[in-house]
Amino acid sequence: MSPLSRPERSPLTVHDFTRILRTRWKIICGVFVVAILGAVAYLLLTAPQYQASTRLFVSTTSDGTNTQTNDGGLFAQRRVLSYTQLLQGALLAQRTIDKLGLDMSAAELQREITATAPTDTVLIDVMVQDSSPTRARDIANTLSDEFVVMAAALETPDLGARPNAQVVVQQRAGVPEDPVSPKKARTLAIAGVVGLLLGVLAALVRDRLDGTIRRPETVETATGVGVIGEIPIQTGHRNGPPVAFGRDDTTVADAFRELRINLQSLEMSPGPRVVLVASPSAGEGRTTTAVNLALALAEADRSVVLVDADLRRPRVAACFDLPDQTGFGTVLAGATPLTDALQQTRFAGLTVLPAGELPANPTELLGTQAARTIFEELSGRFDYVVVDTPPMTVKDAALTASSAEGVLLVVRYGTSHRRALAIGVAALKRAGAPLVGAVAMVPAGKATAGASRRAAHGK
Repeated sequence: MSPLSRPERSPLTVHDFTRILRTRWKIICGVFVVAILGAVAYLLLTAPQYQASTRLFVSTTSDGTNTQTNDGGLFAQRRVLSYTQLLQGALLAQRTIDKLGLDMSAAELQREITATAPTDTVLIDVMVQDSSPTRARDIANTLSDEFVVMAAALETPDLGARPNAQVVVQQRAGVPEDPVSPKKARTLAIAGVVGLLLGVLAALVRDRLDGTIRRPETVETATGVGVIGEIPIQTGHRNGPPVAFGRDDTTVADAFRELRINLQSLEMSPGPRVVLVASPSAGEGRTTTAVNLALALAEADRSVVLVDADLRRPRVAACFDLPDQTGFGTVLAGATPLTDALQQTRFAGLTVLPAGELPANPTELLGTQAARTIFEELSGRFDYVVVDTPPMTVKDAALTASSAEGVLLVVRYGTSHRRALAIGVAALKRAGAPLVGAVAMVPAGKATAGASRRAAHGK
């Protein structure tokens, strides 16, 4: 098992279970609601069943002596077992149908009849379930009356002789007031419990099968460095810097200030800092991090140059409303001097080197000595060089990272995949790039507030 997979595939702990309940509550609630709606649909579509009951008493004839009375009782008990079968038979069902004029077959009526005999008694309980309470009563009473006649005929061997056993209706059926099924409260309760259990199970399975990164421990184990910044994700502001560093109450600005402090506390090589910002895949907040980290460093009275080394889909110039005709690409190609390509921004201390005209062969250009020379020259002019790169899915980022003094790897919880992160880290290691920390883009309000502690401990 690879180190990357251990945090997500380790045995489930109470902490993990609590986290899953907190983060996957929508799945749990969704399954629960579906279960309840299914139960409600079942109750609405299922016709209620009413049960009417009669009780029969079986007796035998005797001359009153104790011996014959005992023998008669045993004989009656044995008869009861046979009578329960006859009560549920097709012949009696058909006689009941004919008597009442019911529009059903004998087999259909048989499914509505149940006859049971309490142990060591000469009693028979006859239950009839039907969608009509009145019809259930009529069937139960008529069935019992017809059986009394049938039993008398069966137990009388000769015309005029005394029957061997006699059946009487000891208790007749009344009209049931409440249905016996479906039981609404019990059905809804069972559906709720089952829905809750299935929802939790679905959440557990979804979490185990989820290939995205959702915890700092996963990032730290995969990269070997700590998560030194957790940035709340904000939408909008696509055409400019998304952070207003002029307001001290900006939560996102404070997160980037904390990232700046954590970055400065790391033991990087002395002298100017060349910091490259990379990400495993596209759309994970790489450019946002590079832009606002540069702003945060400039806010601390540092001279900063932000380099757009993404020569495939550059975005830095658009963030600052700067022209992009000349820049890093044209300097690499030898078409523009570096000094002429640098552009001042409206933010004090921040200079931008846009991507410039996009070359046809960016990978070849980034792997030349000219690229390393540019970064060396920039590091001699500025306190910090912050470099935005393409995602690690292309080779450009690894080539550029070899010229940096430190690499920050940006991941986005719930979006970045563990496999992509592993591939990106491996590419950086092959390039000899010094990975110094990770930055996590997290949904607003869900930051763990542990980035500073992890950075302070050198995790």
